[in-house]
Amino acid sequence: MTPAESDTIAAIATAPGLGGIGVVRVSGARARHIAEAVCGRLPIPRRASRVALRDVRGETLDDGIALWFPAPHSYTGEGVLELQGHGGPVVLQRVLAACLDAGARVAEPGEFTRRAYLNGKLDLAQAEAVADLIEAATADAARCALRSLSGEFSAAVVALVRQLTDLRALIEAMLDFPEEDIETTHRQDAARRLQAIRSALADVLARSRQGSLLRTGINVVLAGRPNVGKSSLLNRLAGEDRALVTAIPGTTRDALREAIQIEGVPLNIVDTAGLRESVDEVERLGMQRTWREVERADVVLMLYDARSGPNAEDRDILARLPASVARIDVYNKIDLATGVAGVREGEHVEVHLSAKTGEGVDLLRAELLRAAGWRKGGETLYLARERHLRALARASGHLDVAVGQTAGWEFLAEELRLAQQALGQITGEFGADDLLGEIFARFCIGK
Repeated sequence: MTPAESDTIAAIATAPGLGGIGVVRVSGARARHIAEAVCGRLPIPRRASRVALRDVRGETLDDGIALWFPAPHSYTGEGVLELQGHGGPVVLQRVLAACLDAGARVAEPGEFTRRAYLNGKLDLAQAEAVADLIEAATADAARCALRSLSGEFSAAVVALVRQLTDLRALIEAMLDFPEEDIETTHRQDAARRLQAIRSALADVLARSRQGSLLRTGINVVLAGRPNVGKSSLLNRLAGEDRALVTAIPGTTRDALREAIQIEGVPLNIVDTAGLRESVDEVERLGMQRTWREVERADVVLMLYDARSGPNAEDRDILARLPASVARIDVYNKIDLATGVAGVREGEHVEVHLSAKTGEGVDLLRAELLRAAGWRKGGETLYLARERHLRALARASGHLDVAVGQTAGWEFLAEELRLAQQALGQITGEFGADDLLGEIFARFCIGK
């Protein structure tokens, strides 16, 4: 550890605001001394003890509970003291100040979990799962984060690394002790093992991509001409009147966001200003924001009036939509066009519905998940982050190259090494200090 990491740290571990209970957490070499100073004695390990919490002058600050976890049997692997008192901000700040006066310093965001990682209590993927569990927006996301925290994702990655290690050992043996009479057999064995690793990695990557949707959610942007029913559709998807709906075109001037869930998957629905030629400066600014939202979208719902279908203005909008963004064509107002709700397959999926009556909206919900890549299944999903997906993809790429290198042991060995290094970055076996700083800086203070 660096000198800063060897300091004793303290922080309020509960969320800001009023509450029935608040927790101050302390970790480090001086935690025992701080316990004696603030509590008057060292509590019995791992047993809740009622104590009077005092400052360095002996003034009583609160009547609370103290928990003492001696190293290494604690969250961080260091001596950890947790002080539970009444959840008022003033009380907690005074208890924290008493800990600081007794020799601690204020913890940085994520510093407790960073110490847990550095002391071998968690690997890097498990440490990130702590933040993911706290930030989970749905019950499914929380379940996936808990599985990652328990080590399921790490175990899958470690299993891949172990298989790569075994294959690399075989390759290195052939480099050191070539025997022409058995080389063909070894090449066949190496090819078989490599294919098994590729299949296992593809499975982990697929589950990780699915789990990533639970973590980040799906950004869905409603686009189209004014008055085609974008705001009505937002209200229908949200289940309440969130957007102002009128017969006057151009009512929506700014992006309106609403978070919803479909089958446990979080979606961020964005209603935008209608796209058309306009001399109104405010409306033009709203349309500029619409295009910015479209560029960031995972899925664009392109709305048309079912009574008239696409016109020249619609075709102009379509020409500007990014080709890389998934698109669903939504024909709204079938209640006025005597149309029938349904899904039509084509270059882009068409959903015919009525935002006013709700007919066909369930079909749209299903198509939204499909367009975003969600596949409902019973398999375990991994709540992966973007860096995990990139590392898995890099490893997969190296294994793809390795398939074409089975005739040359040296080149095959190098691709396997690079694949193993990419996987090691997920759990922290290979990593840089700046990466750790970026990861833990996004945690909340006290965690």
